Amino acid sequence: MGKLSGRVGIVTGASSGIGAAIAKALAAEGMAVVLAARRKDRLEALAAEIEAAGGRARACQTDVSVEDDVICLFHAANNEFARLDLLVNCAGFTDPTPTHELSLAAWRAIIDVNLTAAFLCSREALRVMRPQKRGRIINIGSISAKVPRPDSIGYTTTKFALDGLTRSLALDGRAHGITVSIIHPGAAATELVPDMDKRPAADTMQAVEVASIAVLMASLPDETNLLEATILPVAQPFLGRG
Repeated sequence: MGKLSGRVGIVTGASSGIGAAIAKALAAEGMAVVLAARRKDRLEALAAEIEAAGGRARACQTDVSVEDDVICLFHAANNEFARLDLLVNCAGFTDPTPTHELSLAAWRAIIDVNLTAAFLCSREALRVMRPQKRGRIINIGSISAKVPRPDSIGYTTTKFALDGLTRSLALDGRAHGITVSIIHPGAAATELVPDMDKRPAADTMQAVEVASIAVLMASLPDETNLLEATILPVAQPFLGRG
């Protein structure tokens, strides 16, 4: 029996990186997890891994930037579990193209996956959670919402906007017992940034460390919200002046 036993969560971007780590960590605490992403083979492999470890998972191939896909995702979760305690919006990607070379199509793709998808999933989560009078949404932001990198205009813009989305959702959910939070990770050893695995170990952290914050947030009493958390390697040049 884990501290999240009997609860149900949806994790987007669950096919790799931080999303997969969060899904596994939630399942290890007893939560039934619905895994959403575009890569079906990876989702099914993760679901099998979770169930082999004694957890409960369902893979649901989803393009979270497509409204019909998102609606189907939440219908599938509701049909199987008839409740929803947690949504983790983790789907996202970055494009390192310099601003003066970035196409409108590429810009729109970043906005769709990193921001519009979080809106669509959160809207559907609210529709389930409001009648329950409880529920929790956790958005995965980035320290780029505080200190951006060069050549990241789309990613940086969406992460700043996701912070605003979080605060607006927190207000909209408050009267209905719904809490909304955001986690801002620093450099994590995932596929998001090319060659991240080539950086010195002290300059990166593992996705499981970010997942531990998500589990902490999910485990809080319904009446308590950890609104914002920033987690990053100590060696990452985030604080101070040069």
